[in-house]
Amino acid sequence: MRSIYNRTLLSVALVIGCGTAAASTPSATAVGLGQSWPNTTDVSASSQYHVYLFDRAGVRYVQVNDAAGTVRGAIAVVDGETLDLPIGVDASRWRRVSETAAIPAESTSVYSDDAMRVVVAPQPDGAASLLLVTECNDPTKCSIRGP
Repeated sequence: MRSIYNRTLLSVALVIGCGTAAASTPSATAVGLGQSWPNTTDVSASSQYHVYLFDRAGVRYVQVNDAAGTVRGAIAVVDGETLDLPIGVDASRWRRVSETAAIPAESTSVYSDDAMRVVVAPQPDGAASLLLVTECNDPTKCSIRGP
């Protein structure tokens, strides 16, 4: 039941964030979600990928692009909850893992902060699995939960 409540809360926050975006002048950190080359800083930890962060109305969006600019996928994070967004060619390939042992050896870590790490695992067919790693040593900073 708590999961349904949390997903509803996340959905409402996303709708409010999108509504706020339409009603206000966009800032540099809020422009370009879903674009190949958005107008924001690339924060990727890998030269093989580009990672862009967008913050609006208390929601953080994390977008992963490959080196050619193809949008691979994006997530939204609000109040410790995550939601896979229907953005990118690998949008349906997000997986949540809670321990590094579940990460394939050929993976590339592309982004990390106090609460999560994003890892890309290339697949033989050219697709990519996008891994949201929520292992953390400080539970007060790492409250992201999966579905």
